Amino acid sequence: MKGIAMNFRVKNGWSEKLGVTLTRSGANFCIYTRLAEDVELLFFDDENDTEASHIFRLSETENRTAYYWHIFIEGVKPGQLYGFRVNGPYRPSEGTAFDKEKVLLDPYGVLVSKGDNYDRHLAAKPGCNEAACLKSIVADVDDYDWEDDEHPRHSFKKTVIYEMHVGGFTRHSSSQVADDKKGTYAGLIEKIPYLKELGVTAVELLPVYQFDEDEHHAGLCNYWGYSPISFFAPHRGYSSDKSLLGPLNEFRDMVKALHKADIEVILDVVYNHTAEGGDGGPTLSFRGFDNGSYYILSEDRSEYKNYSGCGNTFNGTHSVCRRLITDSLHFWVEKMHVDGFRFDLASILSRDESGMPMANPPTLWSIDTDPVLSSTKLIAEAWDAGGLYQVGNLAGQRWREWNGQFRDDVRRFVRGDEDMLSKLANRLIGSPDIYGHHQVEPDKTINFITCHDGFTLYDLVAYNEKHNQANGEENRDGTNENYSWNHGVEGPSEDPVIESLRLQQMKNLLTITLLSLGTPMIQMGDEMARTQHGNNNGYCQNSEDFWLDWSLIEKNADMFEFTKTLIHLKVAQGEQVFRATKRTPLDQVLKESNIKWHGVEVGKPDWSEHSRALAIETSPYGRTYGMYCILNAYWEPLEFQLPAAPSGVWRVAIDTGQPSPNDIVRGLPDTIVKGKKYTVKPRSIVVLVS
Repeated sequence: MKGIAMNFRVKNGWSEKLGVTLTRSGANFCIYTRLAEDVELLFFDDENDTEASHIFRLSETENRTAYYWHIFIEGVKPGQLYGFRVNGPYRPSEGTAFDKEKVLLDPYGVLVSKGDNYDRHLAAKPGCNEAACLKSIVADVDDYDWEDDEHPRHSFKKTVIYEMHVGGFTRHSSSQVADDKKGTYAGLIEKIPYLKELGVTAVELLPVYQFDEDEHHAGLCNYWGYSPISFFAPHRGYSSDKSLLGPLNEFRDMVKALHKADIEVILDVVYNHTAEGGDGGPTLSFRGFDNGSYYILSEDRSEYKNYSGCGNTFNGTHSVCRRLITDSLHFWVEKMHVDGFRFDLASILSRDESGMPMANPPTLWSIDTDPVLSSTKLIAEAWDAGGLYQVGNLAGQRWREWNGQFRDDVRRFVRGDEDMLSKLANRLIGSPDIYGHHQVEPDKTINFITCHDGFTLYDLVAYNEKHNQANGEENRDGTNENYSWNHGVEGPSEDPVIESLRLQQMKNLLTITLLSLGTPMIQMGDEMARTQHGNNNGYCQNSEDFWLDWSLIEKNADMFEFTKTLIHLKVAQGEQVFRATKRTPLDQVLKESNIKWHGVEVGKPDWSEHSRALAIETSPYGRTYGMYCILNAYWEPLEFQLPAAPSGVWRVAIDTGQPSPNDIVRGLPDTIVKGKKYTVKPRSIVVLVS
């Protein structure tokens, strides 16, 4: 031991709980490392220290139980900085990658410090990185006053999700947030009144697990955060409180404030890979403890399998990794009070330790049936970068799924593509072609048109092609299948006719998203026509061009008012159109909703490939309430016959072909349709209610 102070007394410790366990007298440190030969625990006095102040060498006879190394240090208090060094066999060709000179983060550490001298590249080179390493921080996770905090527990039927980037939400100079709070959890708190006005019931935060901003080529950064270095620590870069323990409390302040506003907090989580990357990547934590347990390796154990597209694939099926994922989820629910999770590339968790898909993957089923998670929202991106596409077939009953087919089919219909009506019809009514063969609830599908990954809503109607040159990858990155249309000019236009049509198309896309059966999600800034100037892959762009420009609320007030009203309409009328009890399966909901399809003539839908117009009528059995929705993607006006209204008259709730404020009713509809026909303008949607 080096420099042992009088207030640090050493005991053997215990293996019952991984990570740091604080007691009144000190702290127990426990890690999993199966093949290790020597383990050292390092203490640092300051986050910028270039060498450890204390080094505790663990004994294989006294500080090891099976695969677990543990030590108890008396006198440890919250704020103590620490790391590990682990020595063992270095045989990369066989899957082991121990490096006794690298300082490692605790996989269960709840806080991470970068300091001013962190060097990612040094962690990837041979030699010692003690002078420029990341450090874990001891914290008392129970030392917080939650007051009377309660989870809102909104049903999916009443949920409208707002996907957002914590940093980009308030970092722009127009946000009117104090400079020291821009781009932080505290900055988000200041904008809660805006979220309430908009009407969303849940925020889905892009990754807030500690990630490495330096993980990119020179001059750019990791902006989105989809490469975690810890599954427990809140990202320090989003904290305005720069103290060692600050991010824990500021994150919880944000959650508590959102809950008081009746808004749920859903975290976008990445359990499919880590920031350590593939061959040549840095040794930050997992690789240095047990490379072969934490990552899926090739058959000969010499290479990383890459189903994530990011260099490595986390071995989520391994018992140790499955426990770590479960413990992480429990931590965020029990200690941080979050309400749900959206799992990035969730299909990877259905692969076995060799990378092959499994029929009944234990990790997905464990999460699905976990009692601690029984009240949390579970949302899956049910595909991965290795080609495994499981939308409609992901294991587990409670999972909701991002419906990529909804996104693509609605985009193509609104654009005016041929042969889209049958597909559109399925998307409007909960995608029974995808989910109808399962006894699932109609909110199984998460309906969205845009998300962080792709064009913004405005860019979808303003660009034919992606424009990602600023990413430094010669425009090769980002998807090429955007199903977008620039309406005549690539990018911004001064032609009022083009801009008016773009606005109308954005309203069409949002109307379908919000009123289709399922759970809607919109992307940050789409309500005010935010642009990324045609870049559909802003993962490395931390700049004003990619932050939310709050001046757009005033510039695009028409769009904002329409979206706000549409969201309130969705939340208020959530179960009036499609009748359902809490667990009514989709097929029964559709039957009880008494759905009828029409074309320009009542009862005569035109399903031919050249047709671009469709109407849907719903009038739930036993009710005098009904809705008639007409969708015209044709470039000429069409006159639609109207069926008999359940209450005797039809009233206009939405007509996207009308200028604001006549495009959507603010309050109870009072415009009565006279006659038995309604003329629907080109490329517009009309919603009549009775």
